[in-house]
Amino acid sequence: MAGQRNQFRIIGGQWRGRKLGFFPAPALRPTPERVRETLFNWLAQVIQGARVLDLFAGSGALGFEAASRGAARVTLVDSHPRVVSQLQQNVRLLQATQMAVYQSEVLRYLQRPGEACEVVFLDPPYQSAVLEACFNQLEAGGWLTTDAWIYFEHDSHGPAPSLPANWQLQRDKQAGQVAYLLARRLQPA
Repeated sequence: MAGQRNQFRIIGGQWRGRKLGFFPAPALRPTPERVRETLFNWLAQVIQGARVLDLFAGSGALGFEAASRGAARVTLVDSHPRVVSQLQQNVRLLQATQMAVYQSEVLRYLQRPGEACEVVFLDPPYQSAVLEACFNQLEAGGWLTTDAWIYFEHDSHGPAPSLPANWQLQRDKQAGQVAYLLARRLQPA
């Protein structure tokens, strides 16, 4: 397994306390434990049995946390080959049959036919400007259930992305340079 610096710890559920390695790709930063704890407190009533899509998966911290807490299906998507290889290795290590890993650019992945998910995680590299494009493709491509929850992170020093008209911001917080937000999809009028 990678050195201590290239690990994250699952903080809840069946794999609580388990440390997993990640490939230290440029701009890859696992969501900090305290942010994950807040997020999964927000999602406590919906994560059990949910279909989860983790885009820009990176370390996989959010997706593995969701699976550990009872998500029925977790799909991890990342474009970096070595990141994906490490994600696949961690899935095998945990025998996490409810998890699938795909190597793809996220916007290209979202062009395929979607499986409606209750929860989506979006944590792109901060300098990228892809959040709004992802929001639009999630909305147009059938990737979201009627009342899906969408979590996203962005650089707190930059402007927040615009949400689709039928998404409502439910929660938002900041930790250092990370702004993290949770939106809920409302049924289109």
